[in-house]
Parts: sequence; C-alpha cells; structure tokens
Amino acid sequence: MSRRSIPPFRADHVGSLLRPPELRQARERAARGELSREELRTVEDKAIAEVVERQRQVGLQSATDGEFRRTSWHMDFIYRLGGVSQSDERLHVRFHNAAGDLEFSPPGLQVDGKVGLAEPIFADHFDYLKSLVDPSVTPKLTIPSPSMVYYRGGRAAVDERVYPDLEDFFTDLGAAYADEVSALAQRGCTYLQLDDTSLAYLNDPKQRELVARLGGDPQTLHLRNIATMNAAISGRPEGMVVTTHLCRGNYRSSWAAEGSYDFVAEALFNELDVDGYFLEFDDERSGGFEPLRFVPKGKYVVLGLVTTKRGELEPMDTLRRRIDEAARYVDIDQLCLSPQCGFSSTEEGNDLTEEQQFRKLERIVETAAAVWG
Repeated sequence: MSRRSIPPFRADHVGSLLRPPELRQARERAARGELSREELRTVEDKAIAEVVERQRQVGLQSATDGEFRRTSWHMDFIYRLGGVSQSDERLHVRFHNAAGDLEFSPPGLQVDGKVGLAEPIFADHFDYLKSLVDPSVTPKLTIPSPSMVYYRGGRAAVDERVYPDLEDFFTDLGAAYADEVSALAQRGCTYLQLDDTSLAYLNDPKQRELVARLGGDPQTLHLRNIATMNAAISGRPEGMVVTTHLCRGNYRSSWAAEGSYDFVAEALFNELDVDGYFLEFDDERSGGFEPLRFVPKGKYVVLGLVTTKRGELEPMDTLRRRIDEAARYVDIDQLCLSPQCGFSSTEEGNDLTEEQQFRKLERIVETAAAVWG
C-alpha cells in the first residue's frame, strides 16, 4: 500500500465547500441588481483562490473551486444543455434530518428541444481553477451525471413531440455529454467527477415506487443510466480519470433516501466504466460494506466515512476501524477516504462552520497517511 499519485487520492473530497459569508452576500447583491456580473466574478475569483489554497494547506492532492459559482450542484449545469429549459412547475423533494422534515422546491426542467451542447459548460470555471493550483495539486471538476437530466421529471419532462422514442433522447444526451468530456479534456482536465443521486436513490424502495409513478421501470432504470453514463465517457482520452459520486440527498444537512447499495451494486461496479466511486457510508442509511464484494480489481472506492451533515469530528480510531471493516470485502489497496458528500451541495450549505469543514478534511488527510502511508 502506498500514497497514490493519480486520482482518486487516498485522501480526497467530493467537491462542494461552504460558501464564505462575503461570497454569499455578493451573490445576494448581484441577484438584486446591486452588483454587476463582472463585480461578482471578482468576488468569486478571490474566494475561489483562497479556498484552493486552504485545500492545499490541509494536505489534499486534489482541489475544486468549491462550486462557488453555482447555486446548486446540478441545475446550473443542466439548464445550459441545449434542448433543456427551466419549467414553470416546481419540484417537491422531502428531505429528512434529526429535527424533522423540510421541503426543497427548486424549479423543474423540461426537455423541449433536441439535446445537444452548443458550447462547453463550466470550461471557464475549470480554466480558472487550473490556473491556481501548483504541480502538487490536481484540479478536479465536478458535473452532474447525465442521469440527473431525466431522473426527477421522468417521461413527463421529455416532450413527446421532440422525442417520441425515449431511446433517441438518451442517445442525444450521451452524445452531448461526450462532447462536454472531450472539450474539458482539451482544456487539460485530467480529473472529472460525475455526480449522481439516481444510482443511490434507486436502492430505496420508496424511490423505486416514485420512478414507477413517473412512468419509468424501476427495475431497469439504473441499467439505462449506467449505459448513458458509459456513452458520455467512452471517448475520454488516456490520462483522464473519471469518478462518480453517489449520495442519497444533501440539502441543509438533510437527506432524501436510504438503503444499502445492494440493488445496484453488481451493475454499478462491473458495468459502469469509471475509475473510482465516491460512496456515502457515514451512517446506517447507507447500509453495510457487503456490496463492495462486487468491486473488480483495478477500480477504487473512496469511502465517504466522514459526514458533512454535522460538525462533530470523527475520531481517527473509528475511521481506521471502519476502513478495516470495508477491507473485508475489497482489497484495502483499492480504498481511499473522503467526506460522505459535499459540504454545500446548494449555496445554503450544511449546518457546520468553515473551520469544522477544514478540520474534517485535515482528519481525512491524517487518517489516510496513517492507513496507507
């Protein structure tokens, strides 16, 4: 076992980070028309430069821009795909936490034209991030997986006049993503992460019931999503590492689904052509490590053992014990460590402080060094 020089790294993180107060204030002012786009960009640039440096200081080998230019981890990207627009309807997602339930009601989407990619999305975000890192740090870009374009709205969100045959929609969606991956590779992106909740949600019987109500096949949707993701990344160049992150919802320290990875595990690990999997394992909602028995040689699992939903710091001994438990099912040399999700999947962020966030990242680095050297 040894420290890894290519992603995913022994100590890694999912992507989003808590927005500092000055950035949130600037975004609010820009929304009211009190700051120009250029003025907001200046604030964003400064905040991103500072957070990239903090990631380097805690010892991480990868860095993201914290998703500081986004409102949410996925919709800012999806609305920029050709053929996709914001709908008048609102989604209604019920999240849960220890204190009770809360409703998340973002605008929905509709596919009202042929899906395509007019220009690379977030390419300028990556360019700036790449300009900030030193040679010891790999810039990582996170984007939503293509599954997220279909999962929330189902067939009703895809105009039948545009796509009478859903297979044509999935073909165009995979091709648009393939164009995005190619464009990012040309910009020098060597670490790309496709964030996906669908493959985690589908482990929950209640979510499979929802898929059925939306007109989908809950027994095979994960296979369709895997096929579309494979089409998206099939042309990636040698030297580009692609990972995926699965979680069961992350909004203001709350979650939306539960269940072990058993339902999707065999196909997830053996049919999805990614190099690594960031998996949520911070509490009993995620089940045990038994599904990791399907992980083949050559692929890596980044254990999300450190929660981003609370500020309490996990003891190193506890983390080491859980890594050892996971190693009963997959070679420990194929394991890495990270938080269970981002710290701020939406701009509101989770219920902890920036210092607690960075202390958790430091704990991940410390633990990885103790386990893998």
